[in-house]
Amino acid sequence: MSRTADALAAFDAINAEDPQRIEVAGVPTPRTLVHARSVSQWIERLHPQASEALLLAARAHHLRRWEHPRSQWPMTREGYLRWRLELKRIHAEVAAGVLGALGYEPELISRVGALIRRERLKLDPEAHALEDAICLAFLEHDFDHFGPQHDPAKVIAIVRKTWAKMSEHGRSAALTLSLSDYAQSIVAQALAPTQA
Repeated sequence: MSRTADALAAFDAINAEDPQRIEVAGVPTPRTLVHARSVSQWIERLHPQASEALLLAARAHHLRRWEHPRSQWPMTREGYLRWRLELKRIHAEVAAGVLGALGYEPELISRVGALIRRERLKLDPEAHALEDAICLAFLEHDFDHFGPQHDPAKVIAIVRKTWAKMSEHGRSAALTLSLSDYAQSIVAQALAPTQA
């Protein structure tokens, strides 16, 4: 496990460069570092027998994200999708560079990249596990910051889409989260049966 620990430490060092901070137990902490560690914790909690590739992808899936803000892309649905696709490619490339420098085998590096890009999401249980963990970490740490910046109807729609992407295992975990009053209200509206 020493090489895994070395890789996670290298990913943490990169994530710690994020200039954006959120408070964790009253301490300002790099946002990407908090998010990546939270995703790792969710993987370990929900999938205690997770492969090395999944553990690595969990910590590396947002590497250098702050350097590529959403505002650099057209504020359209197409622009959003292109931004997301480009981010996944960048995250996978940065992870590959770190893992290559640590002597990881090309096959494992390729697998980590595929997970970060969430290829074959509906067919790959590990990719789905990573997607669940990312959604849970978002709800836990980023939702209260993100949500109020947008129209409530849009946020409700985002939660519905997020919920649809998650597995039953992930949804069950989401229902155990201690959410703010704001988040609870949005989630309740998103999960309420739609009127025909």
